[in-house]
Amino acid sequence: MAACPDGRCDGSGFLYDEATRRARDCTCRPRRLARRKARKLAGVIPRRYQGVSFDRAPVTSMNPHVVREVRRYVDTLEQRLEEGRGIWFVGDVGTGKTTLAMLISAEALRHGHSVAIYSLPRLLGLLRETFNDESEASLSSLLDRLAAVELLHIDDVGAEQTSPWVLEQLYTIVNTRYEDRRAMLVTTNLDDAALREQIGERTVSRLVEMCGDPLPLFGADRRMEAEIALPDEGEPLPYGAPRARPLAS
Repeated sequence: MAACPDGRCDGSGFLYDEATRRARDCTCRPRRLARRKARKLAGVIPRRYQGVSFDRAPVTSMNPHVVREVRRYVDTLEQRLEEGRGIWFVGDVGTGKTTLAMLISAEALRHGHSVAIYSLPRLLGLLRETFNDESEASLSSLLDRLAAVELLHIDDVGAEQTSPWVLEQLYTIVNTRYEDRRAMLVTTNLDDAALREQIGERTVSRLVEMCGDPLPLFGADRRMEAEIALPDEGEPLPYGAPRARPLAS
């Protein structure tokens, strides 16, 4: 039996009153129930992001204002999750949106919170699979799990082709969490106007109320900026190393 994260109960999720001989819910019980419902959801940090830290690249070279806001969110994580306050990022491809989002998700997992992590195309794919006769989960049960998890992390919002079904499912997920005061963590490449056109005014309106204004990350694609250290002139290149091409005139 897992220990009580609040240090109050014996790990059962209940407090027993000897005087009245009655049990009442411990403060950790809602968290335990959320984790139980989220058990079959994806709550593992991908290997690429498992070492992400405020003290390491690429975070150390990102927009300092945005990094400060992320640090502030992490420092007040318990309060933010309790209030259902999320955070989201908007910007160009390869500017670090997913890295910062994974940093927050990793911190939430480290503190014992239930977290579900999906790209939007993958999440919609799972929802579509529930219509398969061989699916273990129904659409309603999957939506119920997505509503219960303490932090829902969705990457690439707006990357899916718009259709009435997509708009309805995304709105259902966001609106349910909005009504239940459950936090969301979102990344998107689309600016405000394009995002409203892609996923709908209602959904964007709720995201803004839940997460505030999106934190901007614009600039060059960091994935394309990886530099190759070339040896000094006259020194042979290592086997297999690409050779520099002359610049175009």
